[in-house]
Amino acid sequence: MNELDQWLRLVGFDWQLVHDAVLTGLNVLMLFFFLSYFLFDPVRDFLARRQQKIAGQLKAAADHQQEAETLKQEYEEQLKEIRSRKEEILAEAKQQAGRFQDQILSDARSEAGRILERGILQLRQEQQKAEEEEKDEMVSLAVLLAGKAVRDALTPELQNRLIENALKEIGEETVWGQSRYMQRHY
Repeated sequence: MNELDQWLRLVGFDWQLVHDAVLTGLNVLMLFFFLSYFLFDPVRDFLARRQQKIAGQLKAAADHQQEAETLKQEYEEQLKEIRSRKEEILAEAKQQAGRFQDQILSDARSEAGRILERGILQLRQEQQKAEEEEKDEMVSLAVLLAGKAVRDALTPELQNRLIENALKEIGEETVWGQSRYMQRHY
């Protein structure tokens, strides 16, 4: 035996091992292609589809997030507009309330003025009425005095003097009463 055979025998390498090794290699290659075709490719396709699905979901989520941000900005702007409109309405309401208050005060002042004028007019009328009643009373008193004087058979000269004195007194009291009333009330 030659040296190569000895070495091959020592290692345990024989033609049966080579044959088995070649068949095992071919079987592994066939198994690899078979698994590649029936297992690896479907798994790769499944993973690719899954990756695309996840990418689509991420894109959809990003789109939804962008849409949500846009809606948020729109809502914030609407809130700003609502707040500014609220401020405008409040300012307008305050102005209207001020105008309404001024109008009420103006109306109240003019009504108070009218009431005061009516009161003054009514007071003057009552004063004139009282003065007329006083004059009527004094005239009645003068007539009564004159009648008494006539009854007592006074002389005509004395009767005239009494009537003149009574009329003077009536006139002085009327003027005096009127001036005192005017001082008190005006």
